[in-house]
Amino acid sequence: MKTIFIYSGAWLGLVILAIINGALRVKAYGPFMDELTAHQISSVTGLILFGMYIWFLTGISKIATSGQAIAIGGIWLCMTVMFEFVFGHYVMGHSWAGLFADYNVLKGRMWILVLIWTAAGPYIFYRIRSKF
Repeated sequence: MKTIFIYSGAWLGLVILAIINGALRVKAYGPFMDELTAHQISSVTGLILFGMYIWFLTGISKIATSGQAIAIGGIWLCMTVMFEFVFGHYVMGHSWAGLFADYNVLKGRMWILVLIWTAAGPYIFYRIRSKF
């Protein structure tokens, strides 16, 4: 239970990385390309940043079982989606339609991959590290 508590708090690191990643998109390369391309690049860099962070976390705080890893991924997924909709709508003022549009892979939106990685990452890295 302690590990799940630690990882629930460590989720804030994912939020910080996502904010930094989004700021880079908006300020650094987003102005030089169309919004969809910037979104896609940001999604890929988000996947990389999240992967590095999860790898770091699983190195300093070992996940003991596959069940723990799955629980952590599920908690992170729920927290991320709740944060996205609550913060995105009520604080940032994004419309519900705009928030849901990020889930449309048929229109090139890749946000769902970030959510899948957020949920699966703890289990994947648990499996990799348990082989060592």
